[in-house]
Amino acid sequence: MDGGAVADWERAFRELLAARGSALRSYAYVLTGDAAAASDLLQEALTRVFGRRRIGADIAQLEAYVRRAMLNHHVDGSRRLKRWNATRHLLVEPVRDDSDQVVVADQVRRALSGLSPKQRACITLRYYEDLTVSEIAEQLNCAEGTVKRHLADARARLADQLGMTEEGAR
Repeated sequence: MDGGAVADWERAFRELLAARGSALRSYAYVLTGDAAAASDLLQEALTRVFGRRRIGADIAQLEAYVRRAMLNHHVDGSRRLKRWNATRHLLVEPVRDDSDQVVVADQVRRALSGLSPKQRACITLRYYEDLTVSEIAEQLNCAEGTVKRHLADARARLADQLGMTEEGAR
């Protein structure tokens, strides 16, 4: 790469992180449920997107590429999920605060961690990204019926874990 291409790459990278870095970190956290894993996921996605020679400078397009790279890496990362399940018992339990909000947030994080990667991706895209079933199916390259099944299974599991009726989990 010549010096001009490097400068363009760096400028696009800095502009993306300045404008949308917080939203990308939040998206990664919702997908993974773990701050360290979210950082790793975002870093991996940025490496994949900015590792290409021709990336462009449109921030919206770059953000879409990074989000897609995160989603693909997360869904395809069943190996990471297995590794996480094998080592999570080594982590210290979070400090409990008397605040109901902290307790509820912890319960939701625990419930989300029990979902499969596809279920968690569907729930994230539906309730965090506010996508329709057809948009989720397009993002995940699967049938709408598959998305509906993942959403239904995830809602049922979350309702059970959180002690709610399934209608309350919608």
